[in-house]
Amino acid sequence: MGFFGCGSRRAAYEATLRDPGLFTPYAEDLVWAEPLLYVPDEAYGRITGEEWDRGTRYSYESYSNTEGWAEV
Repeated sequence: MGFFGCGSRRAAYEATLRDPGLFTPYAEDLVWAEPLLYVPDEAYGRITGEEWDRGTRYSYESYSNTEGWAEV
């Protein structure tokens, strides 16, 4: 499902506000949702005209936080 990756992002956002069920696959299924990670950066750039130079406390790269995983 490429709901957030294609077409108008604003339209996708508004559609999800009207029908939150549209977001369900991103919460329950294995869906490529990486574009959602960049929404804040893009919004900041649109509003300020500048790149958001921010650091994060936690990495969101795959397998970067293995020490926080529970023992199985």
